[in-house]
Amino acid sequence: MSSAAALYSAEVLALAVRLADFPLSDDLPLKAGARAPVCGSNVALGLALDDHGKIARLGLKAHACAIGQASAALFARSAPGKRRSDIAAALSEIEAWLADTEAPAPHWPGLSAIAAARSYPARHGAILLSWKAALAALP
Repeated sequence: MSSAAALYSAEVLALAVRLADFPLSDDLPLKAGARAPVCGSNVALGLALDDHGKIARLGLKAHACAIGQASAALFARSAPGKRRSDIAAALSEIEAWLADTEAPAPHWPGLSAIAAARSYPARHGAILLSWKAALAALP
């Protein structure tokens, strides 16, 4: 299997397509974006919170490689119910996981699907976009 085939597995491609389940709509009051300087990938994100400050709804629009899109889909499917502090903790864990092969797996469901991208530092910025955009949007 080529390295590109390992990186862009059927699971990654299926996740990238699932991003369509989370369309960005105008009725989401909290909005932000993030851009990965190395590859130019970007994400626009919108959020709505519940009365307890937890993410109730979200939408995303990603202009990224399949890894960035898959990562955004993983973010979107597990972000509801999370608070700003949960997103910040997850971002720190994911950054450590990407930077150090000995780091423990982050506490975010599904990231094993994009684990092959840990060996591709140019993809790391795209992986982190949704968490960074959410932190920028959250009060």
